[in-house]
Amino acid sequence: MRQPNLSDVALFAAVVEAGGFRAAAQKRGMSASSLSDCLRRLESDVGLRLLNRTTRSVTPTAAGERLLERLRPALEAIEAAFNDLDDEAQRPVGTLKLNVPVPVARYLLPDLLSRFLRLYPGVNVEVVMENTFIDVIAAGYDAGVRYEESLAKDMIAVPIGPRRQRFVAAASPAYLAAHGTPRHPSELTDHQLLGHRFESGKVSIFEFEKDGRTLRIPPRGQLLTSSQDLKTSAAINGLGIVYTFEDFIREPLADGRLLPILEDWWQAFDGPYLYYHGRRHMPSPLRAFVDFVKAEARASAAP
Repeated sequence: MRQPNLSDVALFAAVVEAGGFRAAAQKRGMSASSLSDCLRRLESDVGLRLLNRTTRSVTPTAAGERLLERLRPALEAIEAAFNDLDDEAQRPVGTLKLNVPVPVARYLLPDLLSRFLRLYPGVNVEVVMENTFIDVIAAGYDAGVRYEESLAKDMIAVPIGPRRQRFVAAASPAYLAAHGTPRHPSELTDHQLLGHRFESGKVSIFEFEKDGRTLRIPPRGQLLTSSQDLKTSAAINGLGIVYTFEDFIREPLADGRLLPILEDWWQAFDGPYLYYHGRRHMPSPLRAFVDFVKAEARASAAP
């Protein structure tokens, strides 16, 4: 016996279920003669007659009945598997792995993911915070979020969250009372500047912009840290001037623990982007999240 073609096996079951070649052919979108050829090939492969053909009906032979009885559970399992794929497309199930920078994880994702996860109860989300730019696919993530990055050609970038953000400079009332309030970035060379060191080892530069002019001031002070919380606390405690994401110090600015300085020179920049591979099958949780992010962007842009 030759190994039968699985497509022919499925067609055999379809003919028996439909009670004839014409009805089965219409359901399968093929001609009755082609369907008949497939069944003759299956009978040749197994070396047995599987169907009784008359001008009025088509019924399985005893051998065909036995074969169909054994095949039916497997065929039903195959059908269920494809139905599950359809269900997954409509109701995503699985884990979405994201790699994002600290500001996004801290200030953007909490509300965004709460709404997303309530909408898709079958999806789990795993978030890892990392400020350096990485190859998210090679690292095993479905997508990443970064700011103003140069992405590879096979990556797709989708805006996520606010489209404009800025760095703000601030210091405590006590520090300004003791050291004076700088009126121009050039005056910062005489001040304690609280520095930030990235995971890569690079030290962040205080970069200010106004009227097309950019001034870059290296931080010089008693504190250099990779901890945003430590840097903010140091500024509140009067140890120096901080220059950072507005979200990081929004609360102490609002309650007066920090006072803004050099506001005309604050640097603005594009908001973050969700990016993912554009040349691979998109898992249903990722597709759902991308669609959700796009819908959120349209809603926020609506008047």
